[in-house]
Amino acid sequence: MKFQSVLKTAASTLAVGTAFLAVPAFAQSTGSSEFEGGAIIVSGTRETAIGGVDVPDSPKAKVAITKELIQHQAAGQTINETLNLVPGVSFTNNDPWGSLGGSFTVRGFGSDRISQTVDGIPLNDSGNYALYTNQMLDPEVIESATVSLGSTDVDSPTASAAGGTINIRSLDATDEMGAMVSASYGNIVARGHPGDRPFYRVFGLIQTGVFTSLGTKAWFSASSARNDSVFSNYGGVDKQQYNGKIYQPIGDNGDFISIAGHYNQNRNNFNGSPVRYQDGVWGIEKPSDRFYTLYDGTPCTTDTPEAGVADSPNSCGSPFERRYNPSNTGNIRVASRFTLADNLILNVEPYYQYVKANGGGTSTAYEYGYDDADSNGANGGGILGQIGGYYAGIDLNGDGDMLDAVRVLSPSQTQTHRVGVIANLAYDINDQNRVRISYTFDRARHRQSGQLGYLYSNGEPFDVFPVNDPILTADGFVLNKRDRKSIAMLNQISGEYRGSFMDDRLVVAIGARAPFFQRDLNQYCYATGPGDEYGNCIASADAAAYLAQFPDSVAPTSRMLKYNKVLPTAGVTYNFTPEASVFASYAKNLSVPGTDALYGTLYFPTSDPASKPKAETSDAFDAGFRYQSGTIQAQVALWYNTYNNRLASAYNAECDCTITTNLGKVDKYGVDGSLSWRPVKPVFVYLFGSYLKSEIKQDVQTGADTFVPTNGKRERGAPKYSFGTRVQGTLGPVELGFQVKRTGPRFLNDINTIKLPGYTVADLDVRFSLENYGLDKSYFQLNVTNLFDKVYIGSANGGLTTASSYVNIGSPRAIQGTLVIGF
Repeated sequence: MKFQSVLKTAASTLAVGTAFLAVPAFAQSTGSSEFEGGAIIVSGTRETAIGGVDVPDSPKAKVAITKELIQHQAAGQTINETLNLVPGVSFTNNDPWGSLGGSFTVRGFGSDRISQTVDGIPLNDSGNYALYTNQMLDPEVIESATVSLGSTDVDSPTASAAGGTINIRSLDATDEMGAMVSASYGNIVARGHPGDRPFYRVFGLIQTGVFTSLGTKAWFSASSARNDSVFSNYGGVDKQQYNGKIYQPIGDNGDFISIAGHYNQNRNNFNGSPVRYQDGVWGIEKPSDRFYTLYDGTPCTTDTPEAGVADSPNSCGSPFERRYNPSNTGNIRVASRFTLADNLILNVEPYYQYVKANGGGTSTAYEYGYDDADSNGANGGGILGQIGGYYAGIDLNGDGDMLDAVRVLSPSQTQTHRVGVIANLAYDINDQNRVRISYTFDRARHRQSGQLGYLYSNGEPFDVFPVNDPILTADGFVLNKRDRKSIAMLNQISGEYRGSFMDDRLVVAIGARAPFFQRDLNQYCYATGPGDEYGNCIASADAAAYLAQFPDSVAPTSRMLKYNKVLPTAGVTYNFTPEASVFASYAKNLSVPGTDALYGTLYFPTSDPASKPKAETSDAFDAGFRYQSGTIQAQVALWYNTYNNRLASAYNAECDCTITTNLGKVDKYGVDGSLSWRPVKPVFVYLFGSYLKSEIKQDVQTGADTFVPTNGKRERGAPKYSFGTRVQGTLGPVELGFQVKRTGPRFLNDINTIKLPGYTVADLDVRFSLENYGLDKSYFQLNVTNLFDKVYIGSANGGLTTASSYVNIGSPRAIQGTLVIGF
């Protein structure tokens, strides 16, 4: 096993004298990548993808998209939009340029059930496990992105990955010095879409090459992107990103240490096109061939303060499209490999990441106290803080009285500091058998608050992060919509055996992971009832007065919850021929409830079973056929997942909250398939498709004697099917690519009373090489997204029994031109 798969690749790609080749990084961590490969000792590279699509040889169903295909997509596009070309993946982009997020499912699971990593470290929110696609790496610095259509690796630091894993691998440093600069311009060109909505982006990359006698090499990149809002004549996106990686080899046997860094700063307004959709009817008008809802961002003025008058706020600054969604995110990733003996390898991968973000929004604050007896400018015994409203006890608008209600900024603020390490020790028993043990640690300090801030007279915030300088009440208490601190911690041990038999035709992998999850919850506000996640936030000095009026409230409290379970995995691959193989896998999965759901249980005493929500468990089965040759890569997989306590969570922008429902027992099954084919060198053809069926096995209980009729229904949000193709051809200096995808209908709720229609979207890309002009690494590229200008429903908030909801119109047709100059 140790040599054969390496030599098989070498025989087809390199001279016979090149004995050792690198295993592509298709798994999450470096340790998992090497363990899944054919040899522990590796160096060099190999390329098995066809047209930028690869199906790794693994017991799990995986599809990898490499930089060859990624770079043909629109410049700056989020990688999750590109992964729409993977069977079983459905992403609805909120704008054509990739900076405003969207909804994401893999095999019908939302982003809170998908583990997304970059170089092995988790990107999901540590509280609610959500993914924020506008914070992904610039596409130019992505080597590959691999979707594991099922369970995760045994060393994965994830609390919720029942739906699959997406691993992004960043660019490798090159031995030679080089540089690349690109500039992009784009605009909306949809019929019926008024106004000019330009997009500008610049990107630069420097490869240092080897610059020390020890073989040190590195790369660094920076980008800046700006665009106007697509569905509004107000606001837009201002985004900058910085990336880099330093690689230091140790000796000549493949050992190394690398340090990578990432920082992303995003300033944008919400850009959706919220339209009310109810029982198959649009709230404004039915969209026929052309329909867009555009917010009119005409300048406005907040209410003018008048002394001695009880002023009331107007709506200036409050519309959805005016809300800011700012974020500062960054991480540091270390990877290393040390040969302790000829057959003993240690991988250690520590990391740190930081998040500061909020979701915008405004509220009404009152200058007097709650239950103020006179409301005449003096706090007549009223309580200060947040009690279903915001009571400050100060002059908020500067008119000299304290009679007023004033519009203020009130986002849900999140700040996270996360540290972790993944360590793997792999041992080759002999050429056919290997084992590894792993330890994973992950600790996230998750600070969730909701400080209030001031607005200018035009409705703009003083600071998009009011946490920087919040409004204080008369007694110095921070006016807060929520105030809680969580520590999400994981200690995990795992082990895996991998054996090769029958001259490497049969490969068996057996493993298990034992995660120990701990959630330290600190609620600094008063819970008002079951399910109250935020509570009423008041100063401790007002506690007695508050409890006198609200005796059923639960005082600020702390609680620790623990979840643990042994999760076995098994997989097998059998090669009929060097090209054809079958594979099968099984995995037990565990998904721990997110912090929003956990805080909603603090109202209950610890003796009540409702104080500890049950974790979701599942059994995942995959089986399939795979064919890999020099011109064809094909894979088809059948899968079946059965769940207990299926936790369906979704962020709802209308309430700025996460809603979680326990659907009980749910079965899901389906089929995924893909075929990439290069009949001749200039032509590439790719086909993919999937079908999904889910069935809720019982009615969901919502009260003592109340049940929702979900038995036999499908889960909301997941398309029944999807299929598509990409065709790419080269003629002289011109490369032409065309891709199209049909996404089937979805249900908006779990009782299946509202069906969102399916849709078809096509994209076109044309690249003109400048090699004939002496610029062999340069080209001009034109991208047209939503080529046929299809109007369709993109992301949509749903729920258990949702009868109506705001939905977002998908991205309209847009054109982008990019000039790339390489040196």
